[in-house]
Formats: sequence, C-alpha cells, structure tokens
Amino acid sequence: MADNDIAMNETDRLIASDKVEGTIVYNRQGERLGTIHNFMVDKQSGEVNYAVLASGGLFGMGGEYYPLPWKVLDYDTSQGGYVVDLDKDVLEGAPHYQSGEEPTFDRDYDREIQGHYGLDDVRSGSALA
Repeated sequence: MADNDIAMNETDRLIASDKVEGTIVYNRQGERLGTIHNFMVDKQSGEVNYAVLASGGLFGMGGEYYPLPWKVLDYDTSQGGYVVDLDKDVLEGAPHYQSGEEPTFDRDYDREIQGHYGLDDVRSGSALA
C-alpha cells in the first residue's frame, strides 16, 4: 500500500478527517441537525475534543456552528451519519457562533460547552488555556 493511500482509507477503528467533514448529524428522532464542519483536536493529547456542527446557511456558507463534545456523537451505520441524544431545542440553546465569529476555545468556553451537554468534566491536562 502506498503512503498516500493511508490517509484515504478507513479501518474498523479509524477514519480519515476528510471523510468525517460533511457527515450528517441526526438526533435520536431521525431529524437532520446539520453536518460536521470540522473537528477540533487537542494539540498535546491528540484527542478530538469537539466536532463542530454546521447548521443552517446555504452550501456551507453562513449559518451557525455548534461545538459538540466528541463523546456525545455515536456513528450509526444504518443512517450513514452521526447521532446525538438531543432535540433541536437543546441544540438551539447550546453554545454556538456565527461564521467569522469563532470563539476563544479556552477553559471557560470548554466548561460552558461541557456543562450544556451534562458533561461537567473539563479534561485535565488539556491544551485549553
């Protein structure tokens, strides 16, 4: 296998980042909430902290962005997308930002996001300042 093939393939445990971006996110009721815009990786631990959900907008432009803790996402092979256990009202009240207004991903913002989803365990040793 050539070196450039590694980034394009997926295994039973790993997936390339370009295959995650654009993946649809549904809630448990099957409603489409948006798509994965990108994800935020801790530079020191290498862990994915957030998947940023893009919702609204047209052709990926505009709209709102919701950082979702990676651990709230489950991949559902039957739907070909990620599923989160929340309804649209909970998502609409979640920390989010508009295009061009990216927040500072610091400990306070992390606490706000984690707390909103009932995950009040801010990661120790995280690169968040």
